[in-house]
Amino acid sequence: MISMKGTRITWLGHATVLVTTARGTNILIDPFISGNPKYPAGYELPSSIPYILLTHGHGDHIADVVPVAKKHHSKVVAIYELADYIAGRGVSETIGMNLGGTVQLDDVAASMVEAKHSSGAQDEHGTHYVGVAAGYVLAIADGPVLYHAGDTAVFGDMKLIGDIYSPEVAMLPVGGFYTMGPKEAAHAVRLLGAKTVLPLHFGTFPPLTGTPQQLASLVDKNIEVVEWQPGETV
Repeated sequence: MISMKGTRITWLGHATVLVTTARGTNILIDPFISGNPKYPAGYELPSSIPYILLTHGHGDHIADVVPVAKKHHSKVVAIYELADYIAGRGVSETIGMNLGGTVQLDDVAASMVEAKHSSGAQDEHGTHYVGVAAGYVLAIADGPVLYHAGDTAVFGDMKLIGDIYSPEVAMLPVGGFYTMGPKEAAHAVRLLGAKTVLPLHFGTFPPLTGTPQQLASLVDKNIEVVEWQPGETV
């Protein structure tokens, strides 16, 4: 694996990850906890979570953002319409941005990049427009550049993400059906140029049949595909 320079990434099942920088900044991405069948049993989030990033409005990515943000006094970063929706659910601090923008989160520059996916939020009042789906590039001071793709299909402009940001670690969905599967994710790896891949969004529900092993068989031998389990940290 490439040098993480003190940065740690913990997979909490599905697309939920906790990034901890060498300086101790915690960033939680797409919190799906209470209803997540792959959330590691007994795992407790750290007491300090200053930032939560949301890639889109589907329930398996935002289900627990409100209680977590309230408990930990987190700022929630999302595309503008989703941030507004979350604020309306009682979160006091949000940062509503848009594709192409960058926000500084202590020692992390978080850039919002394109994704190809739907993004309606559903609640007791129905389905709501909450902007478009996104991914994030996290450029960590004195650390690696990380890319969390969110839920997405492969798309040609992933090459632009690679050209502009040069991500070293790519967190990519591989389960298929609702997102790209291993075949498409392998092409995404080539477009991005990342050398380490952390697979996400597989095995949670029956339709998500793609596996890290299938992805590993489709990429160049110099690409590391981490076959991790929920609760593990790299």
